[in-house]
Amino acid sequence: MGKNIWKQVVIILALVLAFNYFYISSIPEPEVQATDISYTRFKEELRRDNIRSITVQEHEIQGAFRKAVEKKVENDPTTAVRFFEVFTTYLPPFEDPGLMENLEAQGVEVTILPPDSPSPWASAFIYLIPWVLIIAIWIFIFRSMRKRGGAGGGMMGNFGKSGARLSTKENSQVTFDDVAGLQEAKQDLQEVVEFLRNPRKFARIGGKVPRGILLVGPPGTGKTLMARAVAGEAGVPFFSISASQFIEMFVGVGASRVRDLFTNAKKNAPSIIFIDELDSVGRARGTGLGGGNDEREQTLNQLLAELDGFEPHQEVIVMSATNRPDVLDPALLRPGRFDRQVVVERPDWRAREEILKVHTRKTPLAPDVDLRTIARATPGMCGADLESLVNEAALMAARENREEVTMEHLERAKDRILMGAERKLFLSEEEKGITAYHEAGHTLVARLSPGADPIHKVTIIPRGHALGVTQQLPEDDRYHYQRDYLISRIAIALGGRAAEKLIFGQFSTGAQNDLKQATDLAEKMVCQWGMSEVVGPVAFSRGEEHAFLGRKLATEQSCSPQMAWIIDQEIEKLVRQGQETAERLLTENKKALEVLAEALLEEESLERKRVDEILASVGLKIQGSSPKQVLRRSAGNQRADNVSAHQVEAEMELEKSLK
Repeated sequence: MGKNIWKQVVIILALVLAFNYFYISSIPEPEVQATDISYTRFKEELRRDNIRSITVQEHEIQGAFRKAVEKKVENDPTTAVRFFEVFTTYLPPFEDPGLMENLEAQGVEVTILPPDSPSPWASAFIYLIPWVLIIAIWIFIFRSMRKRGGAGGGMMGNFGKSGARLSTKENSQVTFDDVAGLQEAKQDLQEVVEFLRNPRKFARIGGKVPRGILLVGPPGTGKTLMARAVAGEAGVPFFSISASQFIEMFVGVGASRVRDLFTNAKKNAPSIIFIDELDSVGRARGTGLGGGNDEREQTLNQLLAELDGFEPHQEVIVMSATNRPDVLDPALLRPGRFDRQVVVERPDWRAREEILKVHTRKTPLAPDVDLRTIARATPGMCGADLESLVNEAALMAARENREEVTMEHLERAKDRILMGAERKLFLSEEEKGITAYHEAGHTLVARLSPGADPIHKVTIIPRGHALGVTQQLPEDDRYHYQRDYLISRIAIALGGRAAEKLIFGQFSTGAQNDLKQATDLAEKMVCQWGMSEVVGPVAFSRGEEHAFLGRKLATEQSCSPQMAWIIDQEIEKLVRQGQETAERLLTENKKALEVLAEALLEEESLERKRVDEILASVGLKIQGSSPKQVLRRSAGNQRADNVSAHQVEAEMELEKSLK
């Protein structure tokens, strides 16, 4: 349609140009060339009785001389003087009362012509041009909205369409084979696939498949991919839309889009509707600063009505994904709506190995690549993180003009994701020394703490927003964390600060994030995990994140002032205990701290094996750990100085998983 309107505009412009050309060319040129003279020269020639006749039309005077006059012609290469018999001049804007008397006295023939009037065809053409343009634009807008499905071609009709993307068996080939790991989720969704393939099998014995399935899990774990795989396995149409697409500034548009989405899905049944980020529209009603009649709640009410309005055994399954199930409206989760929740958790190292195999299908790998080693060294990473890791390694190989991705590329990509990109930042010798002792303090306390996660790498090369990084990676995935392990984490976090105090006699600002991590962890131990003997086995809301503004407009006082004072004392006690432990370990092994810091200043980065060699060279005996003490985390424990806000949020996300 856009090409057609431009064709019409081009045709109209061509007609205008053609009209101007033919109109101008149709004006006859004078047989005798006239010269322009001034009004003063005209009056002078009139006094000389050299004017034979004149023709007046509005302010223009055209006349003939009785005797040809000569006039110099500028820029004429042939001659400097030419003779003219006719002339043209213009009347002044003011009146000349004696002009007619002089003309009559000299016997000049005077002819008065009416003003020029354009031809009827030209007038009609010029008059119709704006109307033609207006009609063409109106037709273009009308047809565009009609093509998009607007009700009656109106502007508002298009807003009522859902805009969901439709994927069919022909253009989407995602199956369970493309989703590595997540075996439990696949088993839960297998009966949905069977229902879509053969709904009569369930209807024959009165069975009902859940109308709504909610995929719950952290971001990047593959919830959307799993929904597409269900549609691919069943071979049915897949309508995907983000919940935020329902919301518009006009009240009622979101509800209209919900109705349109379900109408299209019913026409293509059996089919699957997938609504991503359900929490953006499905938050609990009656919260927030808006009333109960705003656009979001109207959309939610319509969604609830559509979910509950299915006919028995109607072959439409609604799937949705969210990482915040705690904020959803209870009506969404009741039986008959999203009554089945499928948890899509972060993969363990075995599932990570399978995910890496999927993402490296089209990536040529060198013989030295060991995906199992990479999988074990990336705890806490989800499918999206692993895909980013493989892509980053491929980009590194391409920049080096390599034909294959090597193990070195994967290791460098892993370090870039876990610790940030290297920065070329100039540091003075004094600042490098502070950073080296700070990271050496983290490393030494970690190696001397029973049950702590092993050191993976320590570096004083600036990465991301950090001047130095000490990275710990667990040997395996674990989901329970005991009190001794958490206290060791506090001591390790404060090891850098203790090293600065021991060597330089004062603290620096490099421990800002360490203090925050230690305090937050101690607060959770006391208030949420019941790990304080004084406070006891009770839970308080301190340290929790509120779901959204509106449920609690102010911080709720969940305990008495006396209990709050006791909690503060217990938090401080845990942090001080970690600080004292770190100071004691470093003071007893000061020689090892100095040797480790000197090695960092010389080599800048140390791997786990190199750290053990340095500590063994000074005769340091690493304390062993019993099986009960060795607690391995599900995500790497990264210690860094001056880390950015997103790194702090990532660490807090890991803390929320300690349940």
